[in-house]
Amino acid sequence: MCETKYTFGSLTRISDLAETPFEVELLSRDAWATGDYVVGEVTQTSPSRKIELTTGRMIEVSIGDWIVGAFGFRAATLESVGSWQEIPYDGQMHAMTAAGLIGTVTSRSSFVGEPIHLLYRGHVKRGGEKVVMQDFVGPIAPAKLECPIVLLIGTSMSSGKTTSAKIIIRRLKKMGLRVVGAKFTGAGRYRDILSMSDAGADAVFDFVDTGLPSTICEEDVYQRAFDNLVGRIAESRPDVLVAEAGASPIEPYNGQVAASGLSQGRRLTVLCASDPYSVIGVTKGFGFQPDLVTGVCTSTSAGVNVVRRLVNAYALNLTNPHTLEDLDRLIKDKLEI
Repeated sequence: MCETKYTFGSLTRISDLAETPFEVELLSRDAWATGDYVVGEVTQTSPSRKIELTTGRMIEVSIGDWIVGAFGFRAATLESVGSWQEIPYDGQMHAMTAAGLIGTVTSRSSFVGEPIHLLYRGHVKRGGEKVVMQDFVGPIAPAKLECPIVLLIGTSMSSGKTTSAKIIIRRLKKMGLRVVGAKFTGAGRYRDILSMSDAGADAVFDFVDTGLPSTICEEDVYQRAFDNLVGRIAESRPDVLVAEAGASPIEPYNGQVAASGLSQGRRLTVLCASDPYSVIGVTKGFGFQPDLVTGVCTSTSAGVNVVRRLVNAYALNLTNPHTLEDLDRLIKDKLEI
């Protein structure tokens, strides 16, 4: 077992780092890359800033703790922006998400506080080689999804995608279907797909399973990860896939690649919007017509009425139990159940 001083962020959940010994060694910057497993010592924190463990539990960390995470990129519209490429030569860096996505925050919303500050202590190594997320991704045979797909996208982060996914999964399970939940884009957090599992999904997957810390990467890199993820989902033989594209499709998370790859089997497209007027921005910018608009923008009847005037689509507040019969009818119609 590794020494107990290490706190393993949830980006390490695909690895064996918590069970099998490793070394920590400083590497020159020309050897750094996205997906590298690295160790940072906590130098500044607060009770509100926590780390998500490989189980999905959240814990407070203290100054002096050593966190194992992975280098990556983040471009959150309502939280923070940063990357490992911005880490200065003195090794001062941040936990950009609670999952242990490590880099330097270069822009931060007033909605969030200071991130956990870290000092680079080195890369995880074994046998003289650095350990990376891709080391723990096995080959998957190419496959196509034969099941109908419910695709959820958003106008931004925190627009209601995960809440809507959970409600839809529960309705599908009540219809007696085998449901798989998957998050195809975003920045790695375990909580989203765990919540899908808690809602009743028979299996859950995300891009971390394919070795990506976030989906901000070159399109060809993401395409390979997408194909791997589709293969994993196909192996689980779902009756229906509930697929979430984190953040917005016009943000740099490869949302358009994911939506295009899922287009053939897509039967129901759900747009979760943060406000009614953002619906127009995403539908025009992304070029599609949603079947259902929900999320924060439908919190009141006034929001629902504005959405219905702006787009020719259902607008339902799915957190209102009185809308569930309408949701069931829409699901059955679109999925031909």
